Amino acid sequence: MNDVLTQSRPIRLKGRSFLALALTPELPFDDWLVQLDALAGRSAGFFLRRPIVLDVQGLEIDRTQLRDLVSQLGARNVRVMGIEGARSSLLGPDLPPAMKDGRAASDLELPTGEEAQTAAPSESVVVSGPPLAKAMPSIVVSQPVRSGQSLLYPEGDVTIVGSVASGAEVVAGGSIHVYGALRGRVMAGTMGNASARIFCRKLEAELIAIDGFYQTAEDMEAGLRGKAVQIWLEGETIKIEALG
Repeated sequence: MNDVLTQSRPIRLKGRSFLALALTPELPFDDWLVQLDALAGRSAGFFLRRPIVLDVQGLEIDRTQLRDLVSQLGARNVRVMGIEGARSSLLGPDLPPAMKDGRAASDLELPTGEEAQTAAPSESVVVSGPPLAKAMPSIVVSQPVRSGQSLLYPEGDVTIVGSVASGAEVVAGGSIHVYGALRGRVMAGTMGNASARIFCRKLEAELIAIDGFYQTAEDMEAGLRGKAVQIWLEGETIKIEALG
């Protein structure tokens, strides 16, 4: 009886799925870090409290170079939670763990529906309206997204009835609709949906991104600031157009 009463409870392990950003560095690392610093400088706090996966697939580097890169990122407050695409010989106890089976940014796999998971990426999948309408769920947020808040919805579209404050962020697997001022950071199409769009009533964003391609406030056309706009991706270029 005493053995039963004093027996410790088993450790419970639960699965969790979190949204992380994947960084894909390019050689030479010094030049790539300069570009990263420029992004961080134009969007202060972009990497703070954000989990990062470092994708080094195909890079011809040694362990010393990888260790130095992780150290350089850490000095910039970029916290690498795992490394993807690295040979086992590159990793060790002094580096973040290996990660695999991450969903590639170019993958058109949608999170709902068994058929979408097996469909091969093709031009018709991107441009066809009805499949996207059926596959993408959506949520409606009836209150503003305040400074310091993060709204993550990788499953589909996000509609915000209010505004997105400076210092706030919205991350969606599909399109993003903001029926107010957009002053923070928004990232649409984060699950590989290059056809996602961003709509807002008043463009004052710090950063916009679709399928991993981004623009900061300094890159946006001055004449479109404060206007109602739609934003989409054309090839690898962000396009912004005023709404009539």
